[in-house]
Amino acid sequence: MNEAVSIIIPVYNAGAYLRETIASVRAQSVRCWELILVDDGSSDNSRDIIEEETARGGDIRLLENSGPHGASYARNLGIAAAKGRYLCYLDADDLWHPEKLERQLSFMKEHRAAFSFTGYEFADENGRGTGKRVRVPAVISYEEALKNTTIFTSTVMLDLTLLNRETVKMPHIESEDTASWWRILKSGVRAYGLDESLTLYRRSRGTLSSDKITAVKRIWRLYRKAEGLNVPKSAWCFCFWAIRAVLRRI
Repeated sequence: MNEAVSIIIPVYNAGAYLRETIASVRAQSVRCWELILVDDGSSDNSRDIIEEETARGGDIRLLENSGPHGASYARNLGIAAAKGRYLCYLDADDLWHPEKLERQLSFMKEHRAAFSFTGYEFADENGRGTGKRVRVPAVISYEEALKNTTIFTSTVMLDLTLLNRETVKMPHIESEDTASWWRILKSGVRAYGLDESLTLYRRSRGTLSSDKITAVKRIWRLYRKAEGLNVPKSAWCFCFWAIRAVLRRI
């Protein structure tokens, strides 16, 4: 394992945003990264864009998934292929600040962290920041994470020398990213939060997370089925989740 960062982007019909997302990786102030784009059976021009970007140079690879199978399958293919010490996720429509990797790598080393995440800013469909920023706690445990799903996938960095690669793999369920963070934290690891807005979270119309009713059903199923929590504890955690979810969006 070296000091490089492996960045995994699952891609499914993301042609409208993909060039801009890849450009935000190319613009990073540190160069110790590899970019793994996993095409999950796109039917638009996503694959053509990826092939053009790989031809431009840089450590950028295309992996093909005979999908669509979903983001968890795509990310797990990327995890298996990752060569770097550190693992980052980036959604195909989100954007990074040019110093995102540099700031987070320094933060990881300072805290000797196995798992870190950062703050972020909401963006419109055109990738312009709205000024609405989400702040994050300095550290979060498993029990705290059940009530606070502030860990956003495109801000996460994991140290694969401190975490078992099997533990890092995402389960094939809805809200696989949240379930994955809970599994890592449940092993006794704590996640450290860098309270800086280093990612733009593009809130596109029609995305899974934009459907509030769907989000409510998904978090409840996670509590009851994925974590096996009883009804009283699920309801207790849900109340905290709901309050924080509203506060993040107002």
